[in-house]
Amino acid sequence: MSNSNVNAAKGRRYTAKEKADIIAFVDKVNADKGRGGQSAASKKYKISPLTISSWIRTGPGGGSLSIGGGSAVAGPIGKKLSKLQALHDQIARAEKELSKLKTQFNSLKSAL
Repeated sequence: MSNSNVNAAKGRRYTAKEKADIIAFVDKVNADKGRGGQSAASKKYKISPLTISSWIRTGPGGGSLSIGGGSAVAGPIGKKLSKLQALHDQIARAEKELSKLKTQFNSLKSAL
């Protein structure tokens, strides 16, 4: 394999600012229209939707996103992810409590 083939596989590299600007564009379109920001950004900036999705998941700097703590995505998406995580945790606690109640219920029912 020649060097030109190896280099041909690599795409354009974007700066953290360019990524942040594109993610901000996605957030704005989503805020205005409710959805479609990723597709609109893909068309406008001629970038794969998968690339944009990866940036949204990891943040514009390329570091990994940690929902439970550490770094987080800023803006409307970050707020929604944070709220989603909080709701998930609340549901998990409620399901655990419900499981305990069902166990007690079934125990009492079988004792009849």
